[in-house]
Amino acid sequence: MMARTMTVGLTMAAVTWGGSPLKLGERRELFVDDYLVDSLSGAASIQLHRPVRREIVFRADAPWEGNGSSYQSVFRDGDRLRLYYRGGHHTASAAYARDPRSWETLCLAESEDGLHWTRPDLQLVEFQGSKRNNLLLDAAMVQEFGGSPAHTAVFKDANPACPEAERYKMVMFGTKPRGLYLLVSPDGIHFVPQTGKPFMTTGAFDSQNLAFWDSVRGEYRLYHRGFNQGVRDILTCAAPDFASFPEPHWVSYPDSPTMALYTNQLQPYYRAPHIFVGFPMRYNERGWSGPMLDLPGLEERLARGKHHPRYGMTVTDAVFMSTRDGSTFHRWAEAFIRPGPRQRESWVYGDNYICWGMFETPSATEDAPAELSLLAVEGYWEGEDTAFRRYTLRIDGFASLRAPYAGGEMVTKPLTFAGGSLSVNAETSGFGSFQVEIQDVDGKPLPGFSLADCEPIFCDSLDYTVRWQTGGDLRSLAGQPVRLRFVLKDADIYSFQFVPYRPAPPTVTP
Repeated sequence: MMARTMTVGLTMAAVTWGGSPLKLGERRELFVDDYLVDSLSGAASIQLHRPVRREIVFRADAPWEGNGSSYQSVFRDGDRLRLYYRGGHHTASAAYARDPRSWETLCLAESEDGLHWTRPDLQLVEFQGSKRNNLLLDAAMVQEFGGSPAHTAVFKDANPACPEAERYKMVMFGTKPRGLYLLVSPDGIHFVPQTGKPFMTTGAFDSQNLAFWDSVRGEYRLYHRGFNQGVRDILTCAAPDFASFPEPHWVSYPDSPTMALYTNQLQPYYRAPHIFVGFPMRYNERGWSGPMLDLPGLEERLARGKHHPRYGMTVTDAVFMSTRDGSTFHRWAEAFIRPGPRQRESWVYGDNYICWGMFETPSATEDAPAELSLLAVEGYWEGEDTAFRRYTLRIDGFASLRAPYAGGEMVTKPLTFAGGSLSVNAETSGFGSFQVEIQDVDGKPLPGFSLADCEPIFCDSLDYTVRWQTGGDLRSLAGQPVRLRFVLKDADIYSFQFVPYRPAPPTVTP
């Protein structure tokens, strides 16, 4: 394992490579870890990016909802997005003392664009004498196994062999007996237990426990809550179906400091499904220090602390992590989302629950490309409702290979690829640039693909085709072990992918 410097990025010294070439094929690769990197030099580093805080797009403020909404699942389903979330007030909040709304409910909201959300009239659960609401489940509907609608994760199964009657799946915590249960649905609205037995009984389960189909490995992955030597942590296992999950094991985070993770929010990245990305909420009991008493919401913080000290003296933020094998994670120590500058609905235990799932939204910048959107909770158990704020990232923009104007470079491990052109997701300043050199495994530039053959590229593009003086046809190199050398200044490279050959455009003479 190469040494990492996590404070400002991930940096490495050159090493001698003695392994087999990485087999990239035509898959997209992201700079979220050191998997590709053989050496970094100059001022180049792998840099974490924080999402941009945008608007509040939804509030759980209907009479059956409240300030206890968390453990949300969001995904695109055809022409709309679906958001599953729990309702009710947190039992340790002042709002619950005034109006004890149960949070053992599950609600559904829908949106076409991810910015404007509506509550469908589901006519399923009665509330105060009426079924005209968006309540999907309550505790009475799952009482046979002691189900908790407050502890669920919902997903649309991507397994091509999945029966259509079970296309939508819900993982739910239950107590009769204690464990995780699977509910299934043909439409994402009407759910029934698949069996009356839990499919997993090892774990703590007091969080959002989730599963999904891994299309690359052809199996279901399960990630759920446990306590690892007293620390909130993540258990995992994999199986071809929900009836055959083995005993789970702890995930690992080499070179990452110990931290308590409340949720995990793991999911295959849809543009590179061999990589799982996660946005866990990080839990930290800071104690009753002076800075704690200086935070916003002191009165409610002290009131929560009367129920339990940790309810008042804990702060939470969100971190970013990724894995290529499902078990070993690159986890950044720096926050992905900080609690932020607001003077209310912030710095709360439960703040920065990131919803499970991401989706594309139009850019707020005129004709710029679409962005990635995430939703995160604010104001948990503070007032009368829970706010869902949108955050945005550049597509593939979790982390990047970066160099300031002083410049730097990165050389990859030997790799093989399929395809005939190299596409790069990159951003430079008007004064900056990047270049790409293709080398043999010994680091010698290949004829026609040296640094001198690649004129400095300046752009802001999700899909820039790299070309050299001899053109950009790489088909003769496909299947051969090569290295890529990226030289950049005042630039970020977020991802690259070898794609089918793209002929060069006609030459234009100014």
